[in-house]
Amino acid sequence: MLERAITYNDLCISPSELYEQMGYGDAVPDASVLSEIDGMTADVKPFLRPRFCFFIAPGTLDLERNTLTSCGKEFTIGRIIARQLRGSDAFAFFVATAGVMFEAFQQRLMTEGDMVKVFVADSMGSVIAEKTADCMEEELQAYIADNGWKHTNRFSPGYCGWHVSQQQKLFSLFPTPAPCGVKLTDSSLMIPIKSVSGVIGLGKNVRKLEYTCGLCDFKQCYKRKRK
Repeated sequence: MLERAITYNDLCISPSELYEQMGYGDAVPDASVLSEIDGMTADVKPFLRPRFCFFIAPGTLDLERNTLTSCGKEFTIGRIIARQLRGSDAFAFFVATAGVMFEAFQQRLMTEGDMVKVFVADSMGSVIAEKTADCMEEELQAYIADNGWKHTNRFSPGYCGWHVSQQQKLFSLFPTPAPCGVKLTDSSLMIPIKSVSGVIGLGKNVRKLEYTCGLCDFKQCYKRKRK
């Protein structure tokens, strides 16, 4: 398993990405909100250590049953994901997280009761987790390049018809019970909350496509918001 710890600067977060996550779309927040963002960014930068890890394993797709079997575990991934993974020669299973220190930072803000800061931190944490997963994809592509492989989009339990309860199976594949310090609750919630996990298809004949939001009815999906 490959694991990395990175910094806030490695994430290359643009202001527009934060504004979009906060619900501003293409607009720019007012001066008071911008001040909160700047202050929180300054607070977070010194301690933030996002982490990601991944490992690669063979697997078998069943396009009739919409399942992926790997490492002795069968995942019911749904029709959308199964078709996006077609042509894969292997699969990368991953975890990416904003980290336990950011989780503690959020909890402290909650106890202080400043809901503007809580909102800004929540939005920032979501962007940090996704950008950490983006960094993971870049590292993964460099790792597989010598094979002449490419990779698909990343897909996570809880999205596109893959039930969130299958996080339990996914985490059982990792050589450590808490990859990157991320643990699961009994209800399959990841702690730290600002974390991403899932699978990516690898091979010479796979493609990274636009997310097929038109085929999915999950209105709260973060990919739908990004699109």
